[in-house]
Amino acid sequence: MAGIDTLNDKAIRAAIKRAADTGKAEALPDGAGLRLDVQPTGAGWWRFRYRFEGKAGMLSLGVYPDVPLALARQRRDEARALIASGTDPSAARKADKADRAAQAQAQALADAGLPGSGTFEAVAREWLRVVHQAKVSAGHAERTRIRFEQDAFPWLGRRPIAEIDAPELLATLRRVIARGAIETAHRLKDACGQVFRYGIATGVCTRNPAADLRDALPPVPTRHLAAVVDPKQAGELLRAMGDYAGHPITRAALALSALLFLRPGELRQMEWAWVDLDGAMVTLPAALMKRRKDEKVNGAPHLVPLAPQSVAILRELHPLTGVGRYVFPSLQTKDRPMSENTVNVALRRMGFDRDTATAHGFRAMARTMAAERLGIEPQVIEAQLAHAVGDALGRAYNRTTFFDQRRELMMRWADYLDRLRKGADVVALPTRAA
Repeated sequence: MAGIDTLNDKAIRAAIKRAADTGKAEALPDGAGLRLDVQPTGAGWWRFRYRFEGKAGMLSLGVYPDVPLALARQRRDEARALIASGTDPSAARKADKADRAAQAQAQALADAGLPGSGTFEAVAREWLRVVHQAKVSAGHAERTRIRFEQDAFPWLGRRPIAEIDAPELLATLRRVIARGAIETAHRLKDACGQVFRYGIATGVCTRNPAADLRDALPPVPTRHLAAVVDPKQAGELLRAMGDYAGHPITRAALALSALLFLRPGELRQMEWAWVDLDGAMVTLPAALMKRRKDEKVNGAPHLVPLAPQSVAILRELHPLTGVGRYVFPSLQTKDRPMSENTVNVALRRMGFDRDTATAHGFRAMARTMAAERLGIEPQVIEAQLAHAVGDALGRAYNRTTFFDQRRELMMRWADYLDRLRKGADVVALPTRAA
């Protein structure tokens, strides 16, 4: 084609000298859209002008003499080949620049031990920070983080989240299943699913492969914490607790575990400031209860009516621990509550193994026997156990606390335990007179 490759190095050097002498810029065409824009400073910029889909475009090809004439022509020809293939060379350069920047950033993050942008770990950590921590307790969020770090990030962390498919996720979950932690695998799958949904919402991926694994994991084995629910066995347990020769604080914790329907953590963290012995009431703050994070902050406290038997135990305990914060302080320091293992250890010392009785099992004993032996309405028992209404709408509109019925429940339950402890028959007591 006429007019192509018309420049040579001699002509370029002469043009640069003219521009420096005259102080005027000069454009030197080489043909096929390539030209050198010479400046009075002695520098020259290679430009490639073209049209793509009817629109004019311009591409910078470098600075002369760092980019010599032959290299400038090579870059022009490469750009022309892109146009012929249907690609805008300017757009291709921007994409290449962005890709190189992303690779450099990913390498810098990897060198610093951090996940790259768009990787599963980066998205998961963002979800943990932005979404998960705002919804759940600090302990729940920490357990989720540890689960990711131990069982997901080593295999999926550096992978672009958009490239992870169902088989790859399943392979990761099967590593957890292989060590027998089936429940952990299910929890990890659910957490991964929430990360993928967050990734879809934020535009870093388009699919949630966890949703395709609905029936791919073995079911979680049904596991119930051991509890005594037979009246005769309950009587044996209560008599053993009454004969327990351990520390008085532990004896009181055993007795109130059976009486108060509380979770072990709620009982051992109980503070004297929450106890009203004259009013026969314990008021547990919402933050202590097993609830959603927003309900821990804004929810009502949980009221625990005290039967006379419970008041008597607490009055006897008060001289021992009443000067401190906790009703059941640690045996090592009064600044911390009793260890979570104390009641279980006491049960073992009394000869009840973990397949027979546990600290948490007292709740199951109360729930089962109060319904079957005392005929208490299930909703009253559930309210005293502080079990939440299942759905958010139900929680919002359910204002029934059954307080009067729960006070009656606690008194009847305490009387019933006394009868069992004495070895009497196990026929339910009549309702107390008002």
